[in-house]
Amino acid sequence: MSEPLAIAVEALPTARHSWRSVIRRWNVMLPAVIILILVLIALFPAPFAGIFGHGDPRACDVGRSLAPPSEGHPFGLDVQGCDVYANVIYGTQSSLSVGVLATAVGLVIALLLGTLGGLAGRAVDWTVSRVTDIFLGFPFLLGAIVVLTAVGERSVLTVSLVLALFGWPTMARLMRSSVRSIRSADYVEAAVTMGIPRSRIIARYIIPNAISPMLVIATLSVGGVIVAESSLTYLGIGLQAPAISWGLQLASASSRFQLAPWLLVFPGLFLAITVLAITALGDALRVAFDPRRQQ
Repeated sequence: MSEPLAIAVEALPTARHSWRSVIRRWNVMLPAVIILILVLIALFPAPFAGIFGHGDPRACDVGRSLAPPSEGHPFGLDVQGCDVYANVIYGTQSSLSVGVLATAVGLVIALLLGTLGGLAGRAVDWTVSRVTDIFLGFPFLLGAIVVLTAVGERSVLTVSLVLALFGWPTMARLMRSSVRSIRSADYVEAAVTMGIPRSRIIARYIIPNAISPMLVIATLSVGGVIVAESSLTYLGIGLQAPAISWGLQLASASSRFQLAPWLLVFPGLFLAITVLAITALGDALRVAFDPRRQQ
């Protein structure tokens, strides 16, 4: 083993160092803290829903239908006399679950196909590219509407899988281009020259460095999926009762907005804050990992 090659391999970049410097930035930390709070709400909704003493979203009093915000009910009551605040808190779980699950499934598909297309031969790359083009030809929401219309039960899992089905192609293309770019880098060629096993090069150097831009796009995709789920549910094609989600609350509030605006304002506010925080985090990560902006 020659000394220059040994030095080159010791200097091989890994994703850890980039992430350590990025997470210390305020424009990453602020939206990350907001998202962390939302994740805690989604994981443990009962303690948050019970802050004002009325934590059961299904404990309703029809006699107080459409009651405005008051003590114990800061977001008011809906048409069935159910606490809007408790429903918004519990709706965080469904909305975030769809966003994270759909993005995670799409990310796994993109990683597999993108890595395969970037490292395999020309025939495999051509096949992966054509499959990706076919799915890119379907409009995201229109394709989801067609599939969900044919599905009987529309649960969090079903909606997530359908949205993932049409959400992976863009990430797969990015992964393929990243892998193809990194596989020809000097440090990878040095590792090959030294005789390091191909599997180790792929697992330790190619994929970790190619996945960074993928995670940025995936972060942005979570917000888009949450909006898509809310839009589909608002149209009556997404989640169905007895599920609790922001989309269902917005759908039920649309016809009563003038009479009881709090039904629309508070779920919409939580939806907007969530999507804004996720988008801000994704945009901050995109800027941080953009080599053209790094000094």
